[in-house]
Amino acid sequence: MRYTLGLMQSWEDIKRWRKAERARLLEQRRALPLAERERLGTAIAEKLAALPELSGAPCRVGFYWPIRGEPDMRPFVRSLLEKGFEAALPVVVERNAPIEFYRWTAETKLTRQEVWGIPIPAVRDVVVPDVLLVPLVGFDDAAYRLGYGGGYYDRTLATFVRKPRAIGLGYELARLETIYPQPHDIPMDIIVTESRLMRREEGTS
Repeated sequence: MRYTLGLMQSWEDIKRWRKAERARLLEQRRALPLAERERLGTAIAEKLAALPELSGAPCRVGFYWPIRGEPDMRPFVRSLLEKGFEAALPVVVERNAPIEFYRWTAETKLTRQEVWGIPIPAVRDVVVPDVLLVPLVGFDDAAYRLGYGGGYYDRTLATFVRKPRAIGLGYELARLETIYPQPHDIPMDIIVTESRLMRREEGTS
């Protein structure tokens, strides 16, 4: 069932709509051929490389291990490491709690996270990112992010004393008119797709 704007009258309506849109967008993403995902990922990485946040003085970048057809930023992050940047991967240490970020290098030994089965550093070395690359399932023009529904990134961003620069990454097919943001939703500072680079305070470029 597709939910329309006129039906959004309560949080329960919005949750049902988000669940349906999430499933639709994930199916579209999975349908992209591997070569096309690689092409789109390269275009996204090129836009990231031009950002002042990632082309100036080295800093610490939190990123993600790609799953379910997400743009693969591992080659880009490895290129940052060669320039003196540091990197970290997110780790769910407890369900429905903020995530931690463990230091990562190209030589880091990995294990599997119990919650999602995603590779994570085997050694707990907690760091705080300066810039955060966040995968998108969907996004809107106000830079709000539709994720997988667990609320982990919103929960985590709300806990930082000094909030990292949050950059949402996804494909243009993930754009929505709105995600019906709620008080607990934290917008991204920047959205990057293969065809747009949008700063929340400036609009699309």
